Amino acid sequence: MAASDRLNPSLAGISGLVLDVRRGACGEVPLPGSKSFSIRALLLAAWAQGHTRLKGLLDSDDTAVMIESLKRLGVRIEREGPDCLVWGADGLLSFSGTEKEPVECFVGNSGLTVRTLLPAVVAALSAQEGSLVLRGVPRMHERPIGDLVDGLRALGAQIDYLEADGFPPLRVRSAALLPADELAVVASTSSQFLTGLLQMAPVLGRAWNRTVRVRALGELISRPYVDLSVALLRRFGVTVSEVRAGCFELEAAPARSGLLSPGELAIEGDASSASYLLAAGLLGGGPIRVLGAGAKSLQGDVRFADALEQMGARIRWGDDFMESSAARVGAHGLPVVRGVDLDCNHIPDAAMTLVAVALYAQGPTRLRNIGSWRVKETDRIAAMATEARKLGAQVEEGDDFIVIHPPARMQTASIQTYDDHRVAMSFSLASFVHAGDLSAAATSGPAGRVVEIRDPACVNKTFPDYFDCLADVCAQAVPVIAIDGPTASGKGTVAALVAQRLGFHYLDSGALYRLLALSSLRSGVSAQDERQLADVAAGLEMAFEGGRVLLCGEDVTESIRAEDVGNRASELAVWPAVRRSLLRRQRDCARLPGLVADGRDMGSVVFPYARTRIFLTASAEARAERRHKQLIEKGFSANLANLLADLQARDARDASRALAPLKFVEGSGAVLLDTTSLSIEEAVQRVLGAFERSCPPHHFAPKGA
Repeated sequence: MAASDRLNPSLAGISGLVLDVRRGACGEVPLPGSKSFSIRALLLAAWAQGHTRLKGLLDSDDTAVMIESLKRLGVRIEREGPDCLVWGADGLLSFSGTEKEPVECFVGNSGLTVRTLLPAVVAALSAQEGSLVLRGVPRMHERPIGDLVDGLRALGAQIDYLEADGFPPLRVRSAALLPADELAVVASTSSQFLTGLLQMAPVLGRAWNRTVRVRALGELISRPYVDLSVALLRRFGVTVSEVRAGCFELEAAPARSGLLSPGELAIEGDASSASYLLAAGLLGGGPIRVLGAGAKSLQGDVRFADALEQMGARIRWGDDFMESSAARVGAHGLPVVRGVDLDCNHIPDAAMTLVAVALYAQGPTRLRNIGSWRVKETDRIAAMATEARKLGAQVEEGDDFIVIHPPARMQTASIQTYDDHRVAMSFSLASFVHAGDLSAAATSGPAGRVVEIRDPACVNKTFPDYFDCLADVCAQAVPVIAIDGPTASGKGTVAALVAQRLGFHYLDSGALYRLLALSSLRSGVSAQDERQLADVAAGLEMAFEGGRVLLCGEDVTESIRAEDVGNRASELAVWPAVRRSLLRRQRDCARLPGLVADGRDMGSVVFPYARTRIFLTASAEARAERRHKQLIEKGFSANLANLLADLQARDARDASRALAPLKFVEGSGAVLLDTTSLSIEEAVQRVLGAFERSCPPHHFAPKGA
């Protein structure tokens, strides 16, 4: 199973994820663990003396390849929920391999993994026999590593290029390293080269019994990442001092490896990943608060918030959180975004997000000192320029800069992501309402603009749940009435009438599950095949037009109400991967002026922050009689006793499932509404009354949206 499939099954097999225009965003999001923090900590913990518990380690493609590589080198690593326990090898990695049959480590497209693992392997093979090959995906074999190899060869390392000189794949062979007072590397292409030498220095210092100096030759880019490396080395007992700019002296800790486990290390939330959600706070009005990285963070990318503030965001800081919202709203009721001229050397990864924000600016945005983009997961300057032009922007690009001239009107576009997570997440922000969308709607009706993100699973590299989180914060900006209840309780009828009275949109979530049930029955997919059902759910071609439900263009409004379809829908709703596949699509139905959603987990899972949450029920006997009457009126034959037995069996199954069981929970904030003796109109009035009594905080809502 591919790592991306393992991490987020709801994205597996999707060639393109379509995002229609979003009007607002607000909420609170716990960040995934920092990739930069996680990979550095994994390698240091693997080298160190003692066991290390890494709390909140990122679960992503990049961390997966580092963990698997370390295991192949003999390190014991175990996942324990959100944590990871690493048994330190104290400098003695147990692997062998020969020149003809080397140990092979696959690093995927993780630059940080290969650039820190290579020096570690060189250090290990200076004290033991063995041979190892580092290889990755094709793009990894185009990413330069020559400066690091040159620095290691200067110490006596035996490193061979297996394809093109200067690029992976690489073979490393045993070789004694020459004791040296200084390790030097050119770090103008990537600061990760310097990080690799810094992390091997304690091991060599202990072996050579001396203080080791590590120096960056020439310009040092991405300095905040070097500061992160130094801070983590100190956590592992290494004394580090910067004797002059870019030149560090390291005194090893009293252990064979030169590193001592801190015992427990909390992984910060990913500040780079925070950039997309903070930008959504500006473009969607906010506020959006991200948890896990803030004023006390070791990561330099928290300074993205300063750049966003220059573009028009209001930023609030806490020790471990950042919050973004629009500082001003303009004539269209949309946030005011300003163009900037910014040196991005200190935030090279997060700066990509500013390209998408610049599409909404009043004036051009120039991002400078971004030459490192050319040698990342893809040529990011070329990729961002190409895709921004598809959206209608005029773009200038150079070796180390990009200039974005925002479009008067954003275009529908299919965004190629180049297997680059940051391209995908950055351009997802182009789905927020643009001034051109409103002018188009005023002159020719709804604009109908959409943004398609090709290969959305590439976000599994660092932020597997990103699209779910984006859908969640966008849905929170919309007033939602969530109505849950068992089958035939009347929730669909009541919800549709409430939506009509309020002028809100209506979501029959049960129809989504019934569409999946019908599709799986027609295609012969087993109700027990969770993975295949999730894939079918992700690719459903469905539409809701008026009162009709369409599947691949066919009107199946009546077909999905058949008893066998309803029973199948209840069966497959127990599967976590199925529910996750449909979760994002349900949240995307939340649109201004509001949404009324009915189902079995609308208030508990899909819209837990809904303004009004109703648990609507009735006795099984009353529901069976209602269902019997409906079927007879539609010309179907039906047996009341059988219907009652089916309802009771379905109730038991729904109430006992492990995931989102269907039951009323006292104290949950939901309103219990028993309709056994109520008319439809009485039930509607009760729901409307509950909605009027709820008083949520004001959320940003663009005028005319």
